Amino acid sequence: MTYRSEQFVLFEGTFMPIVIRNYTEADFDEMIALQAACFPPPFPEELWWNRQQLIEHVQRFPEGAICIESNGTLIGSITSLRVSMNDNDLSHRWEVVTDNGYIRTHDPNGNALYIVDICIHPAFRKAGLGKWLMNAMYHLVIKLDVQRVLGGGRMPGYGAVANEMTAAQYIEKVVAGTLRDPVVSFLLTTGRMPVMLIEDYLEDEASKNYALLMEWKNPFHT
Repeated sequence: MTYRSEQFVLFEGTFMPIVIRNYTEADFDEMIALQAACFPPPFPEELWWNRQQLIEHVQRFPEGAICIESNGTLIGSITSLRVSMNDNDLSHRWEVVTDNGYIRTHDPNGNALYIVDICIHPAFRKAGLGKWLMNAMYHLVIKLDVQRVLGGGRMPGYGAVANEMTAAQYIEKVVAGTLRDPVVSFLLTTGRMPVMLIEDYLEDEASKNYALLMEWKNPFHT
C-alpha cells in the first residue's frame, strides 16, 4: 500500500507544487540532511535519523514513512508505527514506545498509529506543510481502520515559564489560547486533542521533559 498526493500550497505569495509520498531508501541521504537542518546544534547530532533507523522504518512499516518534496527536494517528513494502547495505561516514554526511533516495537495489529517524529525544513515552515503531513497520517488511520492517532507533543515553550507555573497550568493556558506553544499549539490546529500530561517523556530541557499526549480519533472506526 503506497501513498502519493500531488497538490499546491501557498508559500510566500505564490503556489508551490508539493508531492506527499512514502519515503524509500533512495531518500535516506536527504532524510538525514533534513534532520540536520531541522535540529541544528546544540541538538545532539547522534539523535538525527541514522541509516539503520530509516531502514527499519521502510522495512517494518513503509506505510507510516511519509515525506514531502517540492521540485525534487525533500522538505518535510513524518514517521509512525502501530502500537496497542488502552486508556488505563497511557503513561510512557518516547524511547520505549518507539524503540529509540528504530520502531522494532511496531505491532502490525496495533489499535493506534503512534507519531514517532515530524519535521519541516526551517525555510518552509510557513507553508502549512505540517498540517498536510498530519493529514496523511489521518488518511492512513482511516485506511487501516485503527482507532486513533496518538503522540506526545513536546512543550518547548514551557521551559521559559517553568518558574512561574506548573506544566499542567501551562497546558491549560495553551489550550485556552492565552499562551502559545510552538508544538502543542500547532498540533491543536491539526485537529489533535489533549489526552494527558506525561512527565519524563523525553530528555528535553526546553520542555522540562514533559509532553502532552494528544490524539485524533478515527471518525469512521466503530
